[in-house]
Amino acid sequence: MAQAAVLIADDEPQIRRAVRHAIERDASRILEAATAREAIDLIAAQRPDVVVLDLGLPDIDGATVCREIRAWSDAAIIVLSARHSDREKVELLELGADDYITKPFSPDELRARVRVQLRRRTARDRDQPNEIRVDDIVIDLAKRSVMRGGTRVHLTPIEWDLLAALLKHRGRTMTHAQLYAAVWNQSYGDPQHHLRVHVANLRRKLERDTIHPRAIITEPGVGYRFADET
Repeated sequence: MAQAAVLIADDEPQIRRAVRHAIERDASRILEAATAREAIDLIAAQRPDVVVLDLGLPDIDGATVCREIRAWSDAAIIVLSARHSDREKVELLELGADDYITKPFSPDELRARVRVQLRRRTARDRDQPNEIRVDDIVIDLAKRSVMRGGTRVHLTPIEWDLLAALLKHRGRTMTHAQLYAAVWNQSYGDPQHHLRVHVANLRRKLERDTIHPRAIITEPGVGYRFADET
């Protein structure tokens, strides 16, 4: 992460300053933009690894900016917004945003979210390891096996497909619709109902405490993500 570049796109100087202060230990280059057009130009020219994108930029709607960036850039997009609508969060994630944080935000949480995206890029660049460890859970993607505390855990085919989809996007929130399409390969029906049942079953098999899960995290009203680290 020493060579990481992060772009902060926000029209409020004090917010840009707060974001810069939160992430300055994790990025070798920090770029700033006060408008959407300036942000897009900087992304094209400087190729940052992560974009912290405010939805309230003065010149272009946030959803439009997100869609345009994702059309030609693979930079991770973390949306930063004062809007709290679950519907909007889902829309932006489905347009290609990687994460969503609402204002006012915790600097520690923002830093953690940025670090997650930087680690994802590092892991992608060196290929995703076949074996993933979380607490006492060992997941071998190549062998399609899960061990917990040294004991093999039996997963149903749907539970494995659900786990694999979450791991493929580890650290990123996947919406209910995205997971439903990935696991059941269909866009109709009630994704929240299907997922609620199978996520609960998966947590019973993997988590030490299903009330306070550390691996499979719920993003209320939006979807689920597999923790980047616990």
